[in-house]
Amino acid sequence: MTHTPLQEQVERFGDYLTAERGLSPNTIEAYRRDLKRYGFFLAKAGVEDAHAVTEEDVSSFVAYVSALRGAEGKQFSASTVARSLASARALHRFLVREGEMEDDPTSAVARPRVPRNLPRPLSVDDVKAIIESPSENTPPSLRDRAALELLYGAGLRISELVSLDVDDVDIDDEPSVRVVGKGGKERIVPLGKFACDALRLYLTSGRPSLATGKSRAALLLNQRGGRLTRQGSAKILAAHVAHAGVTKKVTPHTMRHSFATHLLEGGADVRVVQELLGHASVATTQIYTLVTSEHLREVYFTSHPRARKAPGR
Repeated sequence: MTHTPLQEQVERFGDYLTAERGLSPNTIEAYRRDLKRYGFFLAKAGVEDAHAVTEEDVSSFVAYVSALRGAEGKQFSASTVARSLASARALHRFLVREGEMEDDPTSAVARPRVPRNLPRPLSVDDVKAIIESPSENTPPSLRDRAALELLYGAGLRISELVSLDVDDVDIDDEPSVRVVGKGGKERIVPLGKFACDALRLYLTSGRPSLATGKSRAALLLNQRGGRLTRQGSAKILAAHVAHAGVTKKVTPHTMRHSFATHLLEGGADVRVVQELLGHASVATTQIYTLVTSEHLREVYFTSHPRARKAPGR
């Protein structure tokens, strides 16, 4: 099948993201989805080469995505529209850097305004209740406790958690976990006593009972001895959130949000938290400082006698 110049340009950009940027498969897949939509829109407009794209085409694409509706019939969010534009912009900037284009038609197109949604961390008591929910001395329960301790105790992404191998954790000499994050970037995160105790118990009394010939080096195993998946981990968390009686919405990323927020509230420097989370930019980490500021304001206005409104006002 003959590809249009635009399809070939998108393929080369995808190769660049994989080979040179080293982005995760999930991130690359998100780019592919966005650029497939971009290519479909341009094809309908009769544009089959990135060189022919104009600023007006890009603005029309933004308007087109803004009017689309998802599977549930809901209009695409501002963040989805902004991400679609960002993917198109990344493609054109790549082509400019490669010397294939002189100008970037996306440069003057305004990014849609995205409302800032601050992460909602759990309280320390809620985290404690969730982590201590698996209390039985069975292999699945020991595994669940170790997984939850790692999620919160090391602030891991769910993809990082399920990718861990046995050799990635050190619970003796210098308690820590070796994590390979986004873009293949490696970091070492210290582990506290609770996480080490849970891991030690799981490795001696839990994992051997779950392991089979196909387990290989995977740290967290499912009931069939295979590596625990992201979906499996999310179900484990949901089960223990319900068992703990926590009514807030809790996702694996909520545990990571809580890890960062509790560190900052405890006095940790934002640069240290950035390294622990594996953020490429401190700007990404600074959103958690806004969360703690909101918390301070809430405590102040509900606790200080001169901060509350007088009755009848």
